[in-house]
Amino acid sequence: MKFSFKFPSPYTVLMIAIMLSAMATWLLPAGSYDTLSYNSNTNEFTINSEVKQESIAATQKVLDDHNILISLDKFKEGKIKKAISIPGTYKEVASKPQGILEIIYAPIKGIYEAIDVILFVLIIGGFIGVFNNSGAFNEGVGFLASKLKGRESVLIIIVTSLIAVGGTTFGLAEETLAFYPILVPVFLAAGYDLIVPVAVIYIGSSIGTMASTVNPFSTIIASEAAGVNWTIGIYSRVAMLILGLVVCIWYIMRYAKKVKKDPTKSLLYGSKLENPFTKVTETESTNKLKGITKVLLSLFALTFAVMIYGVSVLGWWFQEMTALFLVAAILIAVLQRVGEQNFIKEFINGAKDLLGVSFIIGIARGVTFVLNEGQISDTILFYATNLVEGMPPGIFLPILMMVFFVLTLFISSSSGMAVVTMPIMSSLAPVVGVPPEEIVNTYLFGMGLMSFITPTGLILPSLAMVNVNYNTWLKFIWPLLTLLGLLSFLILWGGLLI
Repeated sequence: MKFSFKFPSPYTVLMIAIMLSAMATWLLPAGSYDTLSYNSNTNEFTINSEVKQESIAATQKVLDDHNILISLDKFKEGKIKKAISIPGTYKEVASKPQGILEIIYAPIKGIYEAIDVILFVLIIGGFIGVFNNSGAFNEGVGFLASKLKGRESVLIIIVTSLIAVGGTTFGLAEETLAFYPILVPVFLAAGYDLIVPVAVIYIGSSIGTMASTVNPFSTIIASEAAGVNWTIGIYSRVAMLILGLVVCIWYIMRYAKKVKKDPTKSLLYGSKLENPFTKVTETESTNKLKGITKVLLSLFALTFAVMIYGVSVLGWWFQEMTALFLVAAILIAVLQRVGEQNFIKEFINGAKDLLGVSFIIGIARGVTFVLNEGQISDTILFYATNLVEGMPPGIFLPILMMVFFVLTLFISSSSGMAVVTMPIMSSLAPVVGVPPEEIVNTYLFGMGLMSFITPTGLILPSLAMVNVNYNTWLKFIWPLLTLLGLLSFLILWGGLLI
């Protein structure tokens, strides 16, 4: 009898991760660092430890005494809002192992925590459902396929580059979930498989955030927490952005051309996956668009342009973005002159299509809850710090990058990772003999590499958007991950020498 293994669904993968995290709370000692936070109303620092809470006047001397290499002005200007870990204060505390109930509660708590992202995704689903009902999408895809015939590879270069620019400047990440319904039909009409659009969107975003030049949610927060100006070390990040983007585009185009030439070379060959965003299996090429189609497509594109402008310039977040797509869905329905009942029906059907993606986003947050409530996140950080302390600079940076690579499994938030790890890791810089800005770059490269594959990040929701299995993605991405890892080592060593 032949044994066949089927890779589990994203939901099962995440529940396994939650259970493994809970098991770790029984095996690892619980521990915590003292934390320091700033109260702008009273101009005081609050120091929290396991046994007491202390409020003292906010001065530079307090920061220096606690070996925190951050200027007081950064706190007063509101650039560091979260509590930061104090170096050298780790201590073991009473164990808090997580049991069956905590495992059951974890995904529920995660869904509560991620409700803003979940609602954003559901509203996008409703928006796409209403728009698909107009038929403008299929007509637009047919028009684009006609215009790009023979030059489809240009689209890969343009879209990957634009998304990477969004990632490196303002941390374009969760927002990319909105792009799949637009680009999947376009790439399928061009003769590619479902891996190509997810590669273009997700790899573009990931290489952009990995080489964050001015991203406030990672580079600037991490630099401030490390006590250095964010502009220092930017040359290494620019090099990573340019060289990494070239490598990524080459890798995607190589696969795309291979699939277009011979569909049997696709990693999805024989899986019978279809475009998840339209009920029309074939799109007819057309050289001319109807007037109403032009209006609807313009409104559709304008919605995304407004979202990008709002996030990058106006400081929008999920509440504003969600409201934007809701209003846009209503405007599209008005232009189509569909009845109220038909609008509600298509909106609900569209939202239903992305319900699974929404659950994946929430369940992934459950891993963090288990680790934090079991109080082993700081323990993992403590042992990781001890691992790299005292190494020669040339070995220290690549090993530290791998430490950040592993830590990202447990702390998937870039800003959360920065405020937790940077004060501690940057304190090692003068001891080991490396510039503190290279600690920041090491954090970016290590965390960025793991973002390509970490189940607790955005890859599982992204794959769910296109019905691609996680194991298929791993087969596709591991050679690229190896190339980017080697490139990261070379750039870090170059920064150290310069």
